Amino acid sequence: MKKVVVGLSGGVDSSTAAAILHNQGYEVIGLTLWLMKGKGQCCSEGMIDAAFICEQLGISHHVVDIREVFQTNIVDYLVSGYSAGITPLPCSQCNKTVKFGPMLQYARENLGCDRIATGHYARIRYSEETKRYELLRAVDRNKDQSYFLYDLSQDLLAGSVFPLGEMQKSETRRIASEYNLKTADKPESQDLCLVEANGSMRQFLDKYLAPKTGDIVDTDGKVLGQHDGVHHYTIGQRKGLGIAAAEPLYVIALDAVNNKVIVGDRTKATQPECTVHRVNWVSMAEPTSPIRAEVQIRYRSHPVPVTVIPLENSRVRIVFDEPQFSITPGQAAVWYEGEKVLGGGIIEQFSDS
Repeated sequence: MKKVVVGLSGGVDSSTAAAILHNQGYEVIGLTLWLMKGKGQCCSEGMIDAAFICEQLGISHHVVDIREVFQTNIVDYLVSGYSAGITPLPCSQCNKTVKFGPMLQYARENLGCDRIATGHYARIRYSEETKRYELLRAVDRNKDQSYFLYDLSQDLLAGSVFPLGEMQKSETRRIASEYNLKTADKPESQDLCLVEANGSMRQFLDKYLAPKTGDIVDTDGKVLGQHDGVHHYTIGQRKGLGIAAAEPLYVIALDAVNNKVIVGDRTKATQPECTVHRVNWVSMAEPTSPIRAEVQIRYRSHPVPVTVIPLENSRVRIVFDEPQFSITPGQAAVWYEGEKVLGGGIIEQFSDS
C-alpha cells in the first residue's frame, strides 16, 4: 500500500485532501505542525479539528512542535522587514522553510515515507523533456495558490502531492460533505495566520515594534503630517494617512533610516521596472539571456507581460511592458508562462531610472 503524510491544518481543504487519498487506498498519516499558541487554523483550534478528522478517518495523527522554527523564519523575518521599511510576504517563506521542508524531513526520518500532501490549490507535473518537476496553476483560478509556492525546490516538488489542484472549491466542499467531515462547513480563513491570531497586522507588529513618531513628507521634503511608525505603512497605501491634499496621495517610499513616510501622486507610485532577489527557478533552469513572461507582483494582481533579465547572485531585473502601480519591496514577484510557474523571488528595490 502506498503511504502519504498529509499536512492537516484543521481546515476543510487539508481535511478533504486527506479523505480523498484515504478513499483512494493510500495509507494516510496525518501531520499537524504546531506553529504558535492562540486561536486560528494553525493553532490550538486547528490542531483539535485535525485530530478529530484523523479519528474520523481512522488514521494516525502526529503533532510536531515547530514553534521555534516559525518564530525565527516567520515572526522575526516579518518584524525585521517591517522595521526596515519593507512589507514582507510570509506565506512563500513559510511554505518552504516551515511547512514543506520540515514536513518532508519528518516524514522521511520518522515515518518511513517520502511523499507529503497538502490542501493547496496548485498542480505538479514532471516534464520528460526538461527532467524537471513543474509547478502549475490550479484549475480553480480563484483559489490558485501557485504564487505562494514558487520557492519550493525540485526535491520538495518531487515529494509533494496536491489532491485539490484539479478541483473547484465548490467540489471540495461537496466532497467534504459527502464524507461527513467535521470541517465541511468550517468558514475559510481570510487572513494570514498571524493576523487571524492577533486581530490585525498592526496589533501583531505593535507587540514587537514600539511607536516611533516621524514625518510624512512629499517628494520635495515638505512635511504634510505625522506618523507613529513606518511599519504601519506600505507602498501604494492611500487610506489612513491622516493628511489633507488637493489630490489623492499615496505612499511611494518608506525611509526607515530617517523615519519618514514619503507620499506622492499616483504617477510617482508607478514604476517601469524592479529588481528581484532570492530567485528560485521552478519549472525551468535559470536562463542565460532575457525571457518573456507574465508576472504577478502580488497574490491578487493580474499577470502582466514583462521581460525577465537574469542578473548575478540569484537576481533578475523585471521590465514591465507598461509601468505598474504599487510595486512593493518585500513582496513576491512570480513569473509565468501560461499556467506554468517559471520562477519567482522577492522584490528588492526600485530602478533608479
